[in-house]
Amino acid sequence: MQCTVLSQCPLLLPQDVHGRVYDGFLSAQDKDFRLRVILPADLQLRNARLECSWQLRKVLHGYQHIVKQRLQHSSDLSSFMVELKSILDVALKNPNSLEASPAPHYYACLVKDIDNLGWDKLLFVDNEFSTLKLKIEDSTAREHVITVKLGARYPYKTPDCSIDLPVPFSVSWTPQSNLQDIVNQALSALEALKLFWDTLDEIDQKTWVLEPEKPSRSATMRRIAIGNNVSITIDVDPKHPTMLPECYFLGADHVVQPLKEKLNSNIHLWDPEVGLLQNLKDVLETEFPSRTDFQKSWLNSLPSSRQSFNIIYGECPYCSKPITLKLLNKTF
Repeated sequence: MQCTVLSQCPLLLPQDVHGRVYDGFLSAQDKDFRLRVILPADLQLRNARLECSWQLRKVLHGYQHIVKQRLQHSSDLSSFMVELKSILDVALKNPNSLEASPAPHYYACLVKDIDNLGWDKLLFVDNEFSTLKLKIEDSTAREHVITVKLGARYPYKTPDCSIDLPVPFSVSWTPQSNLQDIVNQALSALEALKLFWDTLDEIDQKTWVLEPEKPSRSATMRRIAIGNNVSITIDVDPKHPTMLPECYFLGADHVVQPLKEKLNSNIHLWDPEVGLLQNLKDVLETEFPSRTDFQKSWLNSLPSSRQSFNIIYGECPYCSKPITLKLLNKTF
C-alpha cells in the first residue's frame, strides 16, 4: 500500500513500519497543503483520522461531508487520496463557493416553501434545485420573473435574487425567511415602480417607439418618432417618471432646431401632475403619431413602396428595416 500511496502523493510519506501514519503534503493546482493521515490498528480506512493545516481546512470548508463520505467508501488509502485530490481541485477552482452539495433537510425545506408559495408560480427549476424562476404579477397584472439562486446553505444564507427592474433590488433576509418573503419584497419594489411603467406603457401604446424594439422592464430610454426623419430620445427617471426627462433630438438641423427652441421656451409649462406624454405634446406643441397613423401618412408616397391588395410593403426611413402595413376598411 505504501508504494501505491507514494505514486499518488509522493510528498505524503509513511511514518512507521506498519503503515498506520502518513505525514507530508498533498499537492493540487501547484499548491502544497500539509496533511497527516492516522489509520487505526486494524487499518480500516473508515475509522481513519485526518489532520490538516488551517489552509487546507479553509479550502475544504463546506466539503467536509463529501470527504467523510469518500473516506467511508474508498477501498484503500491510495484510492481515497485520488478522491481527496479531486475534491481539492474542485474546491480550489471555486474559491468563493463554500457549498458542495446540500444537506437532506435543504430539499425538505425548499419543497415546503414552494408548497406554501404555490407550484403554479414556479416557472423553472434546475436539476440541483438550486436555481428557481418564480412568476409574479403586480397590481396592474404585469407579469415579472424573479430568479433565485439559493445555495446549499438555504435558508441560513441569503439567496441571490434578481428581477428585471430599472433600480437595484436586494432582499432582507434572516434564517427564518422563505420564498414568500422574497416574493413579498419583490411585490413591494414593483408597486413603487407602478407609475414609471404606466408612463412608459402609455408611450409604447400611443406613439411610434423606434428604439428599443422590445423594451425590457428595466429599460428607461425610448426613441420616439415625431415626423419624417426626426425623432426624440427620452431617458425617464424611474423614481420621478412624470418629471422632465433628459431629451435628445435626432434629425436635420432645420427640423430639430425649432423643436429645441419650443422645449426651452415652453419648459415652464411642464406639470408633474400631468402625464409625461401629454407634457411632451404641450411643450413641443406637437402630436406624436402612432406607428400605424404615421405609416399611413407617408408609406404610400415612398417610391420604394408597393401595394398588394390591402397590404403595403415599404422600408423604414430610420433603420431601413422592411415594413408591412395592412389597410383596414379598404374597399375595392
